[in-house]
Amino acid sequence: MSTCQLLLEFWFTNRRMEVKGIDRLGIHVRSKSRAKKVWIVNFVMRTVLVVLIQILDLRAACFLVSTISSRCLPLYHLSRRRTQLGLPLDLKLSTFVRRYPALFSEFPVADSGGTLVPWFRLTDEALSLRREELHVLQRNETDVIRRLQKLLMLTRDGTLPLQTIDQLKWDMGLQDDYPHSLIPRYPHLFSLLRLSDDRLALKLLSWDNRLAVSQLQLQLQLHSHGGDQCLAFPIRFTRGFGLKRKCMEWLEEWQRLPYTSPYADASSLDPRTDVSEKRIVGVFHELLHLTIQKKTERKNVSNLRKPLGLPQKFTKVFGRHPGIFYISHKCATQTLILRESYDRQQLLHKHPLVEIRERYATMMRTGSLNKSKNILVGSRGEEEDHQLHNFDLRSNGLESEGETECSSDCKWFS
Repeated sequence: MSTCQLLLEFWFTNRRMEVKGIDRLGIHVRSKSRAKKVWIVNFVMRTVLVVLIQILDLRAACFLVSTISSRCLPLYHLSRRRTQLGLPLDLKLSTFVRRYPALFSEFPVADSGGTLVPWFRLTDEALSLRREELHVLQRNETDVIRRLQKLLMLTRDGTLPLQTIDQLKWDMGLQDDYPHSLIPRYPHLFSLLRLSDDRLALKLLSWDNRLAVSQLQLQLQLHSHGGDQCLAFPIRFTRGFGLKRKCMEWLEEWQRLPYTSPYADASSLDPRTDVSEKRIVGVFHELLHLTIQKKTERKNVSNLRKPLGLPQKFTKVFGRHPGIFYISHKCATQTLILRESYDRQQLLHKHPLVEIRERYATMMRTGSLNKSKNILVGSRGEEEDHQLHNFDLRSNGLESEGETECSSDCKWFS
């Protein structure tokens, strides 16, 4: 049963109602006092509000914040960027922007024909946070460039299509307009070129041996001796998770196999061997370390097989090594998470940009919930809103230990 369903069942139980069924449109219930079918619309809408305003909304909102910045822009100007927002086709852009009054302020302006057209600007609080974000981006630009270099160094020829990098730019902390605002400032490192299929790609111009060291090598260099290359990955299982002795013995033996750096040429490795599998694990261990939240959607790595020189069905390693990777199925998506970087749901080392996104998410949640009190439930809904607002999805006690572990992709700042 999903988190949303469990929350709804909890709510109905406390109101002496029996859940009869749950579908995509609403909740079908039967009252104990009389056999009558009713649709509980208010709570469904409010639950959907909490559950769905997550990854896509935060990304889209941050994109609009960076687009508007200190300017005032009409709705039709923002609509030109709609394809970059990733919003559902049936959701109007104006509806989305008006959903977050804590971020965006609307005011009418008459066009040449005298018709009032909606214009938007950032609220004072959002504009102040945007300036902090720009300062963080500027202060951490060297780190962004370093991680972008390492990403290209993972590939066979130091080249990735911009389309592939775009899928990772949110996770890596790249600005939306990085090909125009960032890359031209480093002509000695990067070059834009046109591939044979007419796609634009980013090519690394110079190899830096100082960067060709994986995070695992950096973490364990004090414990390795000389030419010892049998580095072991940090393993962390969910509490209560147990492996059979045979599996544990295989894992211990696998950990003792030679470690091949993800930056080294692995063309001589037999893809059918465990040594090759350990190299694949090392590649994604390093890739996730290049992201600011040590996670990415599983679909984002689907286009990396050929550039990274991986065999067919390489994603099987995620399921074969649950002590290294955690696959979350929350928020209607699959997210690949590096276990060692999390203590339960908390990221151990937060990038400054992650903290900025948390503050954006808090503003979105606060403004949206305050606005929804009057729109969705009216005067009778304030008590429900208070209960829902304080019903923490991360610590509600309804999920199993395995589900709550590393499930931060469903948090507001995911």
